[in-house]
This record gives sequence, structure tokens and C-alpha cells, in this order.
Amino acid sequence: MASLRAARSKLFPLSRTFASPLARPSLNRSPGFSSSAAANAARSAVNRWSHGVLWRSPFSLRPQIRAVAPFIEQFHRKIATSAGENPFKGNLTSLPKPGGGEFGKFYSLPSLNDPRIDRLPYSIRILLESAIRNCDNFQVTKADVEKIIDWESTYSKQVEIPFKPARVLLQDFTGVPAVVDLACMRDAMNKLGSDSNKINPLVPVDLVVDHSVQVDVARSENAVQANMELEFQRNRERFAFLKWGSTAFRNMLVVPPGSGIVHQVNLEYLGRVVFNNEGLLYPDSVVGTDSHTTMIDGLGVAGWGVGGIEAEAAMLGQPMSMVLPGVVGFKLSGKLRNGVTATDLVLTVTQILRKHGVVGKFVEFYGNGMGELSLADRATIANMSPEYGATMGFFPVDHVTLQYLKLTGRSDETVAMIEAYLRANKLFVDYNEPQQDRAYSSYLELNLDEVEPCISGPKRPHDRVALKEMKADWHSCLDNKVGFKGFAIPKEAQGKVAKFDFHGQPAELKHGSVVIAAITSCTNTSNPSVMLGAGLVAKKAHDLGLKVKPWVKTSLAPGSGVVTKYLLQSGLQKYLNEQGFNIVGFGCTTCIGNSGDLDESVSSAISENDIVASAVLSGNRNFEGRVHPLTRANYLASPPLVVAYALAGTVDIDFEKEPLGTGKDGKNVFLRDIWPSTEEIAQSVQSSVLPDMFRSTYESITKGNPMWNELQVPAEKLYSWDTDSTYIHEPPYFKGMTMDPPGPHGVKDAYCLLNFGDSITTDHISPAGNINKDSPAAKYLIQRGVEKKDFNSYGSRRGNDEVMSRGTFANIRIVNKLLKGEVGPKTVHIPTGEKLYVFDAAERYKAEGHPTIVLAGAEYGSGSSRDWAAKGPMLLGVKAVISKSFERIHRSNLVGMGIIPLCFKSGEDADTLGLTGHERYTIDLPNKISEIKPGQDVTVTTDNGKSFTCTARFDTEVELEYFNHGGILPYVIRNLAKQ
Repeated sequence: MASLRAARSKLFPLSRTFASPLARPSLNRSPGFSSSAAANAARSAVNRWSHGVLWRSPFSLRPQIRAVAPFIEQFHRKIATSAGENPFKGNLTSLPKPGGGEFGKFYSLPSLNDPRIDRLPYSIRILLESAIRNCDNFQVTKADVEKIIDWESTYSKQVEIPFKPARVLLQDFTGVPAVVDLACMRDAMNKLGSDSNKINPLVPVDLVVDHSVQVDVARSENAVQANMELEFQRNRERFAFLKWGSTAFRNMLVVPPGSGIVHQVNLEYLGRVVFNNEGLLYPDSVVGTDSHTTMIDGLGVAGWGVGGIEAEAAMLGQPMSMVLPGVVGFKLSGKLRNGVTATDLVLTVTQILRKHGVVGKFVEFYGNGMGELSLADRATIANMSPEYGATMGFFPVDHVTLQYLKLTGRSDETVAMIEAYLRANKLFVDYNEPQQDRAYSSYLELNLDEVEPCISGPKRPHDRVALKEMKADWHSCLDNKVGFKGFAIPKEAQGKVAKFDFHGQPAELKHGSVVIAAITSCTNTSNPSVMLGAGLVAKKAHDLGLKVKPWVKTSLAPGSGVVTKYLLQSGLQKYLNEQGFNIVGFGCTTCIGNSGDLDESVSSAISENDIVASAVLSGNRNFEGRVHPLTRANYLASPPLVVAYALAGTVDIDFEKEPLGTGKDGKNVFLRDIWPSTEEIAQSVQSSVLPDMFRSTYESITKGNPMWNELQVPAEKLYSWDTDSTYIHEPPYFKGMTMDPPGPHGVKDAYCLLNFGDSITTDHISPAGNINKDSPAAKYLIQRGVEKKDFNSYGSRRGNDEVMSRGTFANIRIVNKLLKGEVGPKTVHIPTGEKLYVFDAAERYKAEGHPTIVLAGAEYGSGSSRDWAAKGPMLLGVKAVISKSFERIHRSNLVGMGIIPLCFKSGEDADTLGLTGHERYTIDLPNKISEIKPGQDVTVTTDNGKSFTCTARFDTEVELEYFNHGGILPYVIRNLAKQ
């Protein structure tokens, strides 16, 4: 074991190794947008680190490139002397152009002449190509390649492989802490006596600022400008920090605020599909710090979410260590019925896959039904991979993909190159040709004809409800005990009516009243069919005389500027405006918790009467406390249904039997009267969504805006930390760090900080939204002179560890068994029995010298890929989490922060073992890393004599190395410092 680990350590020295100059990441060409010869010349003249996008932002990367280029060249030469020659160099094959010459060269899978490759899922072939291209028997070995080729035999054996993504994708909520960490790592390198310039991304990094806009102003023609001004007032310091990062770090580009949602910008513009890197062709692949990075899988680009700490390591050249996944083959047949939307389809798929169990797996879609799905439909399904639990939901490239690339402005030559390469390397699906059977680890099938209109909620995205059953389901939720499908409202209180005055007119709320109706999130705002469908619903409702009540907070936040253009082209935006769905900004709003305040009269009516108010949004997340603190019921729905529920004003309605309202002719108007046909929507898409819209939008996207362009940033490569800042703060991760790793650690006599049930999400652990006025984080801000109106959100303050540690386990809807049914962000300090905020209890335990653990049920850490959900517990002194199961990203994040993830044995949990959380826990781990192996059994004992066995969820040898170093980032620093 020790020798194997030592060998692995040499394989992953934290520097990108290249077998030839062709493989260097420094010269990535354009994603392929049409442009003039002059523009092409300009592109090649502008900084060689621009990784292919013609970025015409106000800042330039040229000075930093000149500064680091000699070091980078020396760095690559040094690494090249350690690495062996690529054993597959003989498989480099020329890809000819139809008119003569060649597109470039590529590592050919067919040239291996191995029949096993023909049976591999397309998603596994992408892993295989990466391994062959990067194979040097140093970071990636021939043995790794063989494991992937032999996937049918190896996927079930927890086989570890390295994977090098082509690029990294960030958004600002997750990007700020990543850049903070990089800045802090530079300081740590200096303190260790090494060169801080070694901390530089070695793969292309794109960061899209999209999570900071809030819906402060709605139902106004001026909403976009007003909200952006407020966004800059709140976030100027964060934005300036990101702009500094774009100049201080090589190979990092920032797309300014107001441009769109990161995943839609990735889909429409950043996605290459195939890289042409100085004549070397290879598939695009990406890891991102947002869990919905998977949206790009709809374009045939392999991508998934990772924690910020993993992404930082990938930026610095560390191969991703992953377990070779099983692949669920999901066959689609038939076509969607008239009136059924892509949202209905994805909610159905989510429920099916959740039931099947796909955590840690790839899902690959195939079948004749694929031809009936637009690229945007596929992206909608791929986007929600985290909701059904898969690493990714992959759609191989086919003719539909090529059509979308042309629609979104990629040049004909680029599309021809993409098709030629993918066909030549057996990575293209042509449904016009006979299909060879591929092997999958399990199989599912769905006839698209069977999908029916539905929504999902009231608290989880996989709790699908057929639209025809919604009224009955709602009443059962009112009756049921408090839980994922229950509010425990007494029968006698279910008919309560809260009457109030709304700006001089009478208004009322009941249980189920809709107070937020938001068309938001990349899930749907990337899809013209549902966006134009929403516009048609608004138009038909207007024509019949229906109008949304003014106390419903309505909003529309498109994923990119293209959406605005086709809504205007269709003439439907004005009808959305008339129903209150004015555009409020271009970014992730209500779905991330940036819904803004409700009108004070509405808030008071809800609070004073204990109303279970509802939000209906076209997003992908509806966890408790996420959308808004006062909306206890939150439903995911298609954009047309968001408009319909806004018109109805309640989720307590049977659309088949009950009218939305009374029309101007005095007759009842039902949903069927305003619902557009599939043909109507298709005609609108055909006439309104045009290639020039994409070209013009993305030619100007990085010019920024006046507020962004005015930001002044220092030129220094080391960040000057401001101790008074409440947004950007130097984290304590590397203080006192030496070159010697601390080694593994068990846990002795730890108290239980929290005892949870099932489905604790990263929103529960590290909320992104509202900072409660009574919380420890609020007290910290007030002590530093920050007024409540300027609290902003937890998500916007992720660059400050002081705020984020206080915000850990601060979700107001969290349920901790130690509180015996009481809901809220508190716990019991076991030695004294006092009830304290979690942060205050953790601080007391630390002051007393007591370690802590967390007990949990199934699916611990599900939801967003939030690195603070691991960083926060570490800063609170949590040494281990013992759960029934973990969400994939969160488990790896815990390891990355030095926290031990343990799983109860099958059939056991805290309750069956009789654990109350009042015990003290000792976890017996060897004190030599060589004596620990992935997945080994670990004994846990308590001070009252109980003993039970858990599985240590260190899943790979590399993860054990991270644990030995106290986390992934200390491991990175020590290895880079040695070079």
C-alpha cells in the first residue's frame, strides 16, 4: 500500500505535464464565431492566453503574460524532463479538410484497433481520449488508459483514474472564494520561501459574474438599470477584487455583470465542443464550481460541478482524481404531446432517475426520441443533473447539436471541423445510420408521449406533482405533519383569509397564495420554446382581459441578452410587461435566493397570520428557506405555468375545473383558453430566434458596461488584504503552515455539534440567501458598522471567512434533532444544556478544546456544489461527519478540507444504533497514512459504551494524500513549493 501511494504521489505532482508543445494550454483558439479576416488577425495578435474568445474587455492580459511567460516555459521544460514520452504518439492522426490541407492532428481511438472501444458509452470515450492524449506514464499512465478501455469490467470495482479537463468555469458566488484562495496561496508560497508566481492557472478559466443581481425593483421598465446600480453599490468591492484577479492571474477571464447566466453563456458562447489548440484537436470538457455546470452536457461537452477547492487544484494542473463511473443508458422514444413542455419532461426525468439511483454515475441519453428534442430541451435536462443526483446527464453530439452551433453563430468552417473530428474519432452519433449497441451499467426508458404537465414541490425538486393532481396534493400537504410534503396546518385554520391594504386597494392572502412568480434560472431561460410559450400565455390572457394581481412579485431574469432580442422580435415582451414580468436583470435571481424583499404589507400579512405563502418559479431549486424566508411552499414550473399561476394567484387550484379568473366579457377563463399549441410555439421560435442575435450579443459581451469599466484595480500580483473589509478577508487556512504534512488524524471524545435526518442540503449547511437580522453573521456586520439594508446575502459575502463561518448551519429552516422538533439554526451545547446559535456553540467547544462531529441521515450535502459547506464546518472545528450517504461533490469537499467522511453500514443509522447525539465520540484511525486504504472499515466508540463500524469514504488514493496533508490546497502548495 505504501509503495502504491508513493507511486501515486509521483503521478500527481501538481504541475501540468505536456508530452509535446502541441498539448500546452496556452494557445487555445476561438470557439469559432464568424468574424472578418481583420478580426482573426486581431485575435491572434491579442494576448495568447485568451483561450480562444475574442475578449475585448477594458483590461488586457498582455503585461502579465510577458511577466510570467519565461517562467512558464522554464516550468514546462522542467516538467518535461520528469515525464516520459507519450506512448500513444503513434496514434496521432491527420484530419484532412475536404478542400485540401488539414484541420489538425488528433489522438485516434479507432487506430487502437480495440473492439472494446466500440461498446463504450460516448461519455466514457471522452475520458479515454483525454487519458490517451495526456498519457506520459507520469501523471497519466498506460494502466489508466487500460482501465478506461476495459470499462465494462472495471466500472463496478471502484477503479480510480485521473482526468484532465480542458478548462474550468466559475461564477462569482463560487469564483470569489476561489480567487481569494489563490491570492492566499500566493502569500503562503512566499512564506514557505518559494515563488508565488507558481500559483497561476495552467488551464483556461472563465468566470461569469451572474449571481449578484437581486430583484429589488420589479414591474418597472427601469428594473434592469435600477437593479444593476444597486448590484454595483453592494458588490463594488467584490467586483473590483474579481477584476484584479483577471489581471493578476494568467489565463483567467471575467465576463462582466449584466451579461447573462454562466451556464447559458457557456452553452451559447464559451462552449467549444472541439478544441483546436495549435493544430491539436480534442474534445472540449469542463469542470465548474456551480453544480449546474452540467447544462453544457446538452451540447455534447462533458462537464460537471466540483467544489471550489477541487477546481482550484484543477486550475493549477492537478489532474482530477475520480472513480471510473457507471453509466446509466436512458433511452428516449416517441415525442412530447401537444402542450407538454421541456420543463414537464425534466421534472419527470428527475423523478425517474432519483428513484433509480444515479449518484456518482453518468447518465447518457440515446434513442429515436432524441431527434424530437431541441438542443435547448436537452440542455434543460442536462442542467438538472444535480437534482437527479448524477455526475452528468450527457447528450452525445449529433445533427441537432451542429444545427444549434450554426444558430448560435459558430462559423461554418468551425462546425465542419467539429463534425469531421467527432466522426473520425467515433464521438459523433448519426441517427440516420444503423446504431451499434453500446454497453451501459443499467438501462432506463421513457416514451415521451407519456409525459404530462407537472410541477415540483413544495420543498424538493424531485417531488413531482401531476398538474391535474395539484389541488389534492396541496391539501394533503396542508394536512401532513411537517416534512418535505407537509406543513401541519390544523383543519380549522386551513381556510384562513388574511385581508390587508396594498397601496390603497383591498387585498387578501390565503394558504397557497402566490406572492412570488419568477421566470428565472438557466434551466428554462435558455429554452426559446418555453420562454416564447410564456409570452404567448401572457398575450392570450391580456386579450381575454386577465391581469396578475399587483401584490404578486413578478419578474423575468433571462439567461442572456439573446432572450431579450427574440422576445422583442416576437412582439411578446410587451404582453409579459403588462402582466408584470418585466426584465429585472441578466443573472441568477430568485432561484439562488436573490428574490429581493416582498412589499412590507405582504410580508406583514404573511407573518402576522402565519400564512403558508407560495412562490412559483421556473428554476431548478426549491429547497426550504432558499427562495425567500416567507415563502414556505416553493414550486418549480415551466415559464408558461409561472404566468398561469401568477394569474390564478394561488397554487390551490384545479386548472381543469376551476377558472383562472373572469374575462372582460364576464365569462370564466380557463388555462386551456390561454395555453398555446406546440405548433404556435414552434412558429414563434422559427420566426423570432435568429443567428444574428447571438452574434451581435456575444461580439459585445466583454466590452463590459460603464460601471464595470470604471472600476480601478491595482497592478500588484499579491493582494493587499484590507482588515476592515466585510467582503474580502484573508482566510486562516495556511497560517503556521510548514513543509511537513500534519499526517492523518482520528477523533477523540468529540461532542456532537448537530444531529440531522435525511436530505440536509448545502443550502442548510451554508445558505446563499438572506442574512437574518438576529444571526451571528448579522451581529458581526453590525459591529463593523454595516446597516441591515447593506447586509447583502451570504452568497455575496463568500470572500469573507468571518461572515461565512458564522453563516454555517444558519438556514432558518434547518431541523436539528438535538432541539427535539424546534426548527432553526441553533443547537444544544451538550456539557451545559444551553441552547445556542450553532456558531456560538462551536466557538465554545473550540475554546474548551473539544472537537466536534456531525451526525446525519441519507443524501447529506445534496444540492449546490458549495465549497463553503465544507470550509464552514472545518472552521467551526468539525472533524468528521457520519451519515447514511453523501452527495458526490460534498463528500469530496469534506475530504478536501480535512474532514473525515464516514458512512454508517447498510441498514444502520444513528436511530437504529440508539445514538442521541448527547454522547462523546471517538473515531479510531491509524496514525500512519500508509495504514489507511480507501473504503476501509473504521470503529467508532462512544463514552457510554456503544461501538459500531463505519466505512471511511476516502474513495481514492489521491484523496488519502489530501487527508494526509490536511486538505487539498495544502497538498497543492507543498508540492508546488518543492518544484
